[in-house]
Amino acid sequence: MNRFEQEHRKWLDSHLKCRTGERKRRLQVGHAHAEIEMLKKVWLPAFGHFQHLHPEYEVRDFLEGRRFLDFAYIRPPIRIAIEVDGYGPHQRDISRRQFCDDRIRQMHLTNDGWIVIRIGYDDLIERPKVWQQLLLQFIGRIFGSGIELPELYSHEREIVRLALRMGRPLKLPDVQRYLGCGYRASRKWMDQLERSGWFQPVGGGDSRVHAWRLDEHHPHLQNIV
Repeated sequence: MNRFEQEHRKWLDSHLKCRTGERKRRLQVGHAHAEIEMLKKVWLPAFGHFQHLHPEYEVRDFLEGRRFLDFAYIRPPIRIAIEVDGYGPHQRDISRRQFCDDRIRQMHLTNDGWIVIRIGYDDLIERPKVWQQLLLQFIGRIFGSGIELPELYSHEREIVRLALRMGRPLKLPDVQRYLGCGYRASRKWMDQLERSGWFQPVGGGDSRVHAWRLDEHHPHLQNIV
């Protein structure tokens, strides 16, 4: 089993365990080839994890029924709906009314505060790197750009922004690759950021810390994360 299969199975099992009834059935049958290709060729290569991402996410539609989004990326207060659209007989043969109703559903999501992203299936196969870059830029702009951190030096500011973009605990190799620095420099900066309250150590015990999570209660992040 390769890394994607391991990460995907662990992530999917965690969501299956939390669901019952129709929500569980929909995840079992609805999370299929196109959705898996999106995760394998776009999402995991771009972000390295599935944190904040929910498969077959249930929402109320405008007819007071329920529908399921292919994916929902949720980091309060931001909610992003991601749909993978195939071009085939189903799309070509839908009626004009169905076509219009689909646009109304999307507008209702927008009115409810969702950001909607639609990815063409063919792009997953033919040019996945385009969508890797587009999603990285988009998530980075929302969660990691335009943040003023005046009390930090430039390298420390960039480390905080890196952690916001990655959305997972930050490790020393992440800092080293991003800033092109060595172990001692990355350790010094992370220790300083921990002492100043920007990061909290992950894990426990007596061993030296090698991973940190952003403190979401820090005053400069309270309206962002």
